[in-house]
Amino acid sequence: MTPSPVRIAVLDDFQQAMRGLADWDRLAGRASVDFLAQNYRGQELVERLRDYDVLVGIRERTRFTGDLIRSLPRLRLLVSTGRRNLSLDLAACRAAGVTVCQTDSGSNGTPELTWALILGLARHIATEDAALRRGQWQTTMGTTLRGKVLGIVGLGKLGKEVARIGQAFGMEVIAWSRNLTEAEAARHGCRRVDKQVLFATADVVSVHVVLTEQTVGLVGAAEIAAMQPTALLVNTARAPVIDQPALRTALQTGAIAGCALDVFDEEPLPPDAAILTLPRTLLTPHLGYVTREGFTTYATQVLENIEAWLDGAPIRVA
Repeated sequence: MTPSPVRIAVLDDFQQAMRGLADWDRLAGRASVDFLAQNYRGQELVERLRDYDVLVGIRERTRFTGDLIRSLPRLRLLVSTGRRNLSLDLAACRAAGVTVCQTDSGSNGTPELTWALILGLARHIATEDAALRRGQWQTTMGTTLRGKVLGIVGLGKLGKEVARIGQAFGMEVIAWSRNLTEAEAARHGCRRVDKQVLFATADVVSVHVVLTEQTVGLVGAAEIAAMQPTALLVNTARAPVIDQPALRTALQTGAIAGCALDVFDEEPLPPDAAILTLPRTLLTPHLGYVTREGFTTYATQVLENIEAWLDGAPIRVA
């Protein structure tokens, strides 16, 4: 049992959603909880978190590096929402005696957002909304998806769901990933092709690979150059998967028709970020996992994890 009183901070609760999605009053008399809506960085982050025993991280909004963990000697429990957190140094946590627990997460949010972005690009939704509010009427020409080719980079759990929806739209779906076989692709109604063929052929390319050393820059200058000038590129995976300078050049020169991004090299995105000024873009602030259903799972399981830890029997330990 940890000494009382236990202090808990829920970090980066931008929408101030976590407070209302679980019965935090269950911790009354055992712990106090603060919900922090601001994203802190550097030494300010260390100073803000120094006096907490328990931290709750929402996805990868704050990077729990080894340096940060070692700077928080009072920290004893770190709860990470979701089962995969690429910005959490588990080895540093173990070395510091910090227990790390996780939660489940929803599976449909990112594929559904992917299709919102594809449709938004294809039909110029954001552009037409802005034009209509300026008093203009029908300023662009959209593209139909039926009969077009959808290219999936990474036919995993999320990629398969995006492919299934593409088939419902009447699209031909092709796919590539390093270990994808023709038989596995066929089981999901897709045709496995080489990576360069996918980029040269697809009318819409959607990226769904996990960020690893092998996938950094996976979509490079050669792949982007192979795309048709009418093609659309969508990334709801991680920003480093795409070569950012090559992408910027393609958007500036009109080498591709458009790009939708839900992920960025730096998050939250700074107000002076270059991507904000580029044409042919549709941008969302990493909303793939941000749904009421997903956050309800986060909040309720975070609370369960904390209660179990307070009882001396941690659950969902990483």
